[in-house]
Amino acid sequence: MKDRITIDVQDGVADVRLIRTDKMNALDDAMFAALIEAGQTVAADPSIRAVVLSGEGRAFCAGLDMGNFGRMAETPKVESARKAASDVTEGLASRTHGISNRAQYAVWTWREAPVPVIAAVHGVAFGGGFQLMLGADIRIVHPDTKLSVMEIKWGLIPDMAGTAIMRSLVRDDVVRELTYTGRQFSGTEAQTLGFATLLSEDPRARALEMAQEIAGKNPDAISAAKKIFNSAADASDADLLMQESVLQAQIIRTPNQVEAVLSTMEKRPGQFKNRA
Repeated sequence: MKDRITIDVQDGVADVRLIRTDKMNALDDAMFAALIEAGQTVAADPSIRAVVLSGEGRAFCAGLDMGNFGRMAETPKVESARKAASDVTEGLASRTHGISNRAQYAVWTWREAPVPVIAAVHGVAFGGGFQLMLGADIRIVHPDTKLSVMEIKWGLIPDMAGTAIMRSLVRDDVVRELTYTGRQFSGTEAQTLGFATLLSEDPRARALEMAQEIAGKNPDAISAAKKIFNSAADASDADLLMQESVLQAQIIRTPNQVEAVLSTMEKRPGQFKNRA
């Protein structure tokens, strides 16, 4: 993971950075593995209360490293082309990570993380990079960022969990238009459409500031809230109301919840135990 992603944990905030700067943080096999490992590392550390996901260099993530598809285009025989593509197409329908395959889990792992994930996006977020951005709970984007559901450029469809996430963010016809055309749009338009939560001239600094604020709250309540929001797209009203009640019963009168009340009344920072 060390040559693709770094993780620095300070005061409950995990600063997760894509560092393949020579390729604008493009997604190759090693990057997929590193994203999954990073997600699992975050989930396993109870001291982590919020995550900032960003890219070093000129871009958040330029999308899939297209080397394999370049070889396909250069291979004259159909059978040879199929062989050249086998490393990226083999086993896509196999569910290797819960409800997802490996490539999907590089994005979905951030949805499953028990703490909020904030993506700080600059430069470009194309194709798989755009879907990786969507995996975060909150997306802070530079106004001039270039974004695209770019898969159609290569004759493909978005297949890294993007369709499951986009449906809850923007209108159906907007998703279709962007997917069918593959056109580029700005961070400013992304906010108008619903993909970007906030715009910032310094997305990473703003994301770290927000993460630090979240890390100062009751971590049990934050994790429970994420569980509810992760269920909201598919659950019935009855199921969501029940989930509210069950999770609230697990939180109320616990030491962390009592500390939230006391620290608020005493106007001091909360001193919380690690999330359960």
